[in-house]
Amino acid sequence: MNNLTTVLLSATLVFGLQFARDAAAQGPDWNEIQIATEGAYPPFNFVDSAGKLQGLDVDIANALCAEMKAKCTIVAQDWDGIIPGLKAKKFDAIVASMSITEERLKEIDFSKKYYSSKLSVMTKADSDLADIKPESFDGKTIGAQSSTPQAEQAEATFGKHGATVKLYPSQDEADMDLTNGRLDGIIADKFYLAAWMKSTGAGCCKLIGDLAEGQTEIGIGLRKEDGALKEKINAAMDAIVANGTYKAIVSKYFDFDIY
Repeated sequence: MNNLTTVLLSATLVFGLQFARDAAAQGPDWNEIQIATEGAYPPFNFVDSAGKLQGLDVDIANALCAEMKAKCTIVAQDWDGIIPGLKAKKFDAIVASMSITEERLKEIDFSKKYYSSKLSVMTKADSDLADIKPESFDGKTIGAQSSTPQAEQAEATFGKHGATVKLYPSQDEADMDLTNGRLDGIIADKFYLAAWMKSTGAGCCKLIGDLAEGQTEIGIGLRKEDGALKEKINAAMDAIVANGTYKAIVSKYFDFDIY
């Protein structure tokens, strides 16, 4: 092997190594994305009679993927394991009506919001509870889904003023206990409760007030290191809002603005 050949081979090797390092530094191109939702929070995410994931979260995820021209797989994940699963790289994004909170921002990042939430209190239709004053719930039991802003507000607003707070792994378990008389009230997202009372909970219950605290923006959960994916999702969000896709999706579930 002559000296010129040796120099060319060395140069090719160096170039190849540099190209590999550059490609690794750029990270994945995000043409394929794994997305997790809960599947137990209708109408935002739920499993239909055919065993398929449905709901506003699922529709938003699919619209974003179409806009990004990415192949997406959406899977169901229990709520308590959804952030650990993201951090463990079992999936790449959480689209599950997750509130953007300071506590969660310590662990993960979020896209820009795709809707805003307001917390309300719901009781049985025949309940003598008529307001959400903390003293009104003294001696009562109020429920909420664990690891959520509503759980925090249940403790802060009512638990510290004589109420017993019961937390549940999923929202539908709290709904069931209220329906069956094991709770005096529940705190949850107002949009969720409004939809639930038109379907599963028709005739069951009533809303008695909105909490001043606990109103948050809902975003897509992402790993902190996946900045490129966040940029793509935010750009796609802007696009579906601008082209009317977002409004068309929301109108399937609500007759009012949730953005």
